[in-house]
Amino acid sequence: MKNKFLSFLSKTPIQLLSRLVLGGLFIYASLDKIAHPEDFAKIISNYQLLPQFLINIFAVVLPWVEMISGLLLIFGRFTRSAAIVLSGLLLVFMAAIGISAIRGLDVSCGCFSTTSSEPENWLVLIIRDLIFLIPGLVVILFHTKKTCQSQIEEK
Repeated sequence: MKNKFLSFLSKTPIQLLSRLVLGGLFIYASLDKIAHPEDFAKIISNYQLLPQFLINIFAVVLPWVEMISGLLLIFGRFTRSAAIVLSGLLLVFMAAIGISAIRGLDVSCGCFSTTSSEPENWLVLIIRDLIFLIPGLVVILFHTKKTCQSQIEEK
């Protein structure tokens, strides 16, 4: 039973779905941040985790990392590497949310929008990010060159 499940996770349709979900999610998340870097910088600043001189750099670079990694994942290029980057970002985001919660800061996550909004429930955000992490782990752990090759041959 265990081997069948593991084999199932390496199947082309599951890999493709995982790549499309995670890649699409991060592309969508990057759009508003790319369009409004100054607003995203304010959100980053509210977390009080980075020195002031790094905030603007992160506000400009991070959304492009999300966009490019998402596109690579969707198009099946550097697949495992892109999934590692995006899954790593999810872990960093969960840590930032958790640290902010422990410190008693009420912050808007800035995940999908840079518009001012009410602070969000930190536990819901962490659970949501854990769910978003699943397709990344599926790609990281079960993607094979054979899966990628079969996708190319199908085209």
